Amino acid sequence: MINRVVKNAEEAVKDIGDNTTLLLGGFGLCGIPENCISAIVKKGIKNLTCISNNAGVDDFGLGLLLQTKQIKKMISSYVGENAEFERQMLSGELEVELIPQGTLATRCLAAGYGMPVIYTPAGVGTEVAIGKEVRTFTYNGETKEYLEEKAFEADFAIVKAWKGDTAGNLIYRSTARNFNPMMAMAGKITIAEVEELVEVGQLNPDQIHTPRIYVNRIFQGANYEK
Repeated sequence: MINRVVKNAEEAVKDIGDNTTLLLGGFGLCGIPENCISAIVKKGIKNLTCISNNAGVDDFGLGLLLQTKQIKKMISSYVGENAEFERQMLSGELEVELIPQGTLATRCLAAGYGMPVIYTPAGVGTEVAIGKEVRTFTYNGETKEYLEEKAFEADFAIVKAWKGDTAGNLIYRSTARNFNPMMAMAGKITIAEVEELVEVGQLNPDQIHTPRIYVNRIFQGANYEK
C-alpha cells in the first residue's frame, strides 16, 4: 500500500512554491485546513492563487495569508468580514474573481470527474458572464441560456477532515463537510489534515466521505481553534 502519511503540515506543504494555485476547503471558518495555512505562512511563498469559498477574517484562516501579502489572486463566492481583503481589493493589490457558490462547487466536481467544462444558468446576463461563452439548451421542455464555466485546474487541494486513516480515507464532521469533499477530488495533489489519524480498518466503510484514491498526503494536525 502507498504510504501517504507525513509527519506534519510543514512536510505536507514542502513542495508548494511561488505562483501555485491552491484549492482550500472550508466554509467561513469551519473545516478549514488551519495547520497547512499556518505552514504556508511560515514558508513565505508568494503570488498564490487561492480558490476557496471565502477569504477568512483578518486574523484567521486565509486572512493570515492576506496579511503577509502572499495571495496574488482570490477566487471566492463570499468575501465579507475581512477588512484587509477589502483594502487590497479596492487598492488593486489583489486580483479577485467572484463566482456563485454553486458554480464554485460544481467547477470542483467537474475537475474531479475529468470534465473540462460545465454549463449553468447562474450568472447569465450579469458581470459573471463577461468574456465567457453562452449557449442555448432545451432541458425539461424549457429553452434558456447557459453559461460555460471551466473546471478548476489546481496544483494542490488542501482539505481538513475530522478523522482519517493511514491509507487516506476521510470522514468529515457536521458542517465541516462543506467544500472539502469536492475539493479533495479536484487537486493534482491532495493534502489532508485530520483531527484524528487511525490505522486502516478502524473507520466504518459506510461512513467514509472521501476515499483514499483522491488523497496523496495525510497527517494528524494539532491545536485547532475551530
